[in-house]
Amino acid sequence: MEQEQDKCVLVIEETMPRGLAANTAAILGITLGRQGPDLVGENVADRAGNIHPGIIRTPVPVLSGGPEVFQTLRRRLAEPEFSAVAAVDFTDLAQRCRTCGEYMEKMSAAAPEDLRYLGLALRGPRHQVDRLTGSLPLLR
Repeated sequence: MEQEQDKCVLVIEETMPRGLAANTAAILGITLGRQGPDLVGENVADRAGNIHPGIIRTPVPVLSGGPEVFQTLRRRLAEPEFSAVAAVDFTDLAQRCRTCGEYMEKMSAAAPEDLRYLGLALRGPRHQVDRLTGSLPLLR
């Protein structure tokens, strides 16, 4: 996917304390980066030759929303129109788990309607991501 045509956004639950919001954003970013390693640019050197790892090639707005926003986004992401948009989610169930094994076990038994979303990362064609998130405010 061409970077100019691609867009990434994070949507974070609007009432979370800053520390939990930052943790949620970090987890979403790491997972999104694993799914799209082409998002990260090349390493660069400063004038002294010190190497600085590549950073993401595109801005990532951090937006906010409440429970209804997450439910709407999850529903719309299932529509064929948005099949090119990749999504990574983070739920309260994940936040409460101490290990990956515990998360996998509990998630396999969870009903979709019982999940409370704390964050969602989206990556896909700019016009589609904008249609999904264009009206959401920045996280404050």
